[in-house]
Amino acid sequence: MYDFAIMWDWFAFSMRWLHVITAMAWIGASFYFIALDLMLKPAEDMPEGAYGEEWEVHGGGFYHTTKYLVAPARMPEHLTWHKWQSYTTWLSGAGLLMIIYWVGGELFLLDPTKADLSLWQGILISGGSLTLGWLAYDFMCKSKLSEKPTILMLLLFVILVVMSWGYNQIFTGRAALLHLGAFTATIMTANVFFQIMPNQRIVVEDLKAGRTPDAKYGKIAKVRSTHNNYLTLPVVFLMLSNHYPLAFGTQYAWIIASLIFLTGVTIRHYFNTMHKTGTGPHWTWAVTVILMIVIAWLSSVRPTITVEDAEARDLTSYEQRFVAAEGFDDAYDIVLGNCSMCHAREPFWDGIRWAPKGVFLETQSDVARHADQIYLHAGVSHAMPPPNAIATMTPENREKIIAWVRNARAEK
Repeated sequence: MYDFAIMWDWFAFSMRWLHVITAMAWIGASFYFIALDLMLKPAEDMPEGAYGEEWEVHGGGFYHTTKYLVAPARMPEHLTWHKWQSYTTWLSGAGLLMIIYWVGGELFLLDPTKADLSLWQGILISGGSLTLGWLAYDFMCKSKLSEKPTILMLLLFVILVVMSWGYNQIFTGRAALLHLGAFTATIMTANVFFQIMPNQRIVVEDLKAGRTPDAKYGKIAKVRSTHNNYLTLPVVFLMLSNHYPLAFGTQYAWIIASLIFLTGVTIRHYFNTMHKTGTGPHWTWAVTVILMIVIAWLSSVRPTITVEDAEARDLTSYEQRFVAAEGFDDAYDIVLGNCSMCHAREPFWDGIRWAPKGVFLETQSDVARHADQIYLHAGVSHAMPPPNAIATMTPENREKIIAWVRNARAEK
């Protein structure tokens, strides 16, 4: 029978692929419309109620776009709505979060060295924080703070910093940065679903009924779209961060994430200004480079937990199951002989300074915690160890790893 672990991993891969595809569509549309909006120019022969127009050339043809500040006098027969890119990106991202950080929470979500949480408690914090974050942000936007957009953006930044710190107190570094990205992405998609689209529908219905639309609805949608514009790049970084332990594998990961939001502001400010005026403020690149240098320096701080600390920690119930399974001793020796030279808190393989992916494979708890990943990468596939690093990883040893993990699963 086809191995469930393999099927599940391919399901996760497919969900990630869908997430990447839809995210590209959403971000591409968002960037295009922001640029278009900033490049609009007034013209003498524009229709009544028009705000500006833009001529573009692409793919061998010319495009003439006109924007109405509120709405045209007559509603066209065909109207294209840009919404499904956002919805599908969030839904696929939520599915991926559940697959990796809820179902695989014992490995990827919970960090027993930070907080003594059961898996259901971690899942509750994971999902609840995303909901509460949106409610707090939406409340601020609907308050009198909406009249002071700069202060509103600063308060949003403060909330993001607090959430970054909070996530890092209870979750693994990888999960903390990913959840901060999900927290931000939830705000962005909720802006589209609960504010931008409903307000645009009100305008359309007013036009169909022969009423003059209220300009406030377009203004609300514009504010939320602007927020989304400045939050997009940090979200992309945070979603990619789980592949780079230098971003999440340090006690200062929450500061790194906070600074990334500032780089998002500087980079977007450059392009927004360039689209509007034809030239961008070059000082933004200097600020961005300085911020990235500070981030790189913070990332060099090594984890404070030593091998001795890891060995002294009590095994979790999840880890105990794999340690107690038949074949663990053989598998443990195989992993130590083939993997720990790189996957160590102090790697001793030449050229390796930090454990790849932030994965440590030195203690019994380390190996038991990463049992499923070892099974997929060094058991049923030959992804690890790399060909030039193989010491004694024979086909027989891979079979022993497979047998150990399957024995542990059978005893569940």
